[in-house]
Amino acid sequence: MKYRVVVDTNVLVSALRSRDGASFLLISLLGESDKFDIYISVAMVLEYEDAAKRLIEKTQITEDVVDAVIDYICQIGNEQQVFFLWRPFLKDPKDDMVLELAVAAGCNFIITYNKQDFKNIEEFGIQAISPVEFLRMIGVLS
Repeated sequence: MKYRVVVDTNVLVSALRSRDGASFLLISLLGESDKFDIYISVAMVLEYEDAAKRLIEKTQITEDVVDAVIDYICQIGNEQQVFFLWRPFLKDPKDDMVLELAVAAGCNFIITYNKQDFKNIEEFGIQAISPVEFLRMIGVLS
């Protein structure tokens, strides 16, 4: 079974900040794993880009690196159109956008460091899970 996932922006930002840790490992597996597929939307990609480009002033990441990562995600990601909005369901509208994408794409998981922000999403058949938990579940980490 291939899992369908949405990767929250905080995971991408964490991967861009450091090559150590589960976020970088997860992002490096995008498009390379037979265990999961990432789903994206226009709004999600714009959120990725906005958050990633804010790192340019605070880190040694260049705009070219950010553009290359975003381009790659667009290339390998499964684009999903979101036709319905039932906001607000969660406290943060940006989290609602992530949830709407996950529901529209029939995802199993939202991979995030902010699991507490995705309370009660189980009623949509979706689980919030950390990068470490997900990587352990698919057998990449022990």
